[in-house]
Amino acid sequence: MRHFFQYSTSPLYAQVTDAMRERIVKGIWPIGMQIPSLPILSEEFGVALITIRQAVQLLKDEGLLQPQQGRGTFVKAKPLALPQMQVASSLEALADLYRDLTPRLIPITEGPATPKIELTDGIAAQKYHLLRRVHSYNKQLTSVISAYIDESIFRLAPKRFRTELVIPVLMDLKEVKIGSARQILTISTAGVEAANALNISASAPVAEIRRVFCAPDGTVIYLGELTYRGDFLRLDIDLLS
Repeated sequence: MRHFFQYSTSPLYAQVTDAMRERIVKGIWPIGMQIPSLPILSEEFGVALITIRQAVQLLKDEGLLQPQQGRGTFVKAKPLALPQMQVASSLEALADLYRDLTPRLIPITEGPATPKIELTDGIAAQKYHLLRRVHSYNKQLTSVISAYIDESIFRLAPKRFRTELVIPVLMDLKEVKIGSARQILTISTAGVEAANALNISASAPVAEIRRVFCAPDGTVIYLGELTYRGDFLRLDIDLLS
């Protein structure tokens, strides 16, 4: 018996579901194909039959698999393709990109919070307001963000910050002056919290972005910690420009 998932903290059924879904996406299991029987899949993935049943049922619920009486279970459809967001390399391009996006914002937590500010980030503001939420496109959860906003700036437009993407709001506020802005992108695997928020397994690939905006005096006015599904971001660089 082979064992694929022994090092992940995510539930086994979620990991098996991800693996099966990936086979459908890549065409390893094309539309119309009968998938292997539950005992064969149990042996292949090295998990119990009940885990395979849970995974198959989830894919049935998603409309990807369909049972046929007396014949077995067949691939019915591929998952809907997620939109891809280009990684912007300037603040203006990032703001323009976000102005064109219209995700559904799903609040998780909100309130006073203290971000972890590194020495190289800048000077901490007196207070921060945290907006932690998930972004959703076409009913697909694509990213989870923890946005720490200088409390004095948050009070300038609390309704907009709660209902819109943060960066365009910051750029629109005449009272806000941005002296520096940088972002760091890291390819990783989803942690438990991000995996739960995005409904993916803890072993799924993700892109983690950390953004730090400072006022001209070096005060950190915005710190964003974002986790994107690995299939949502796209990095396209013209090497001759």
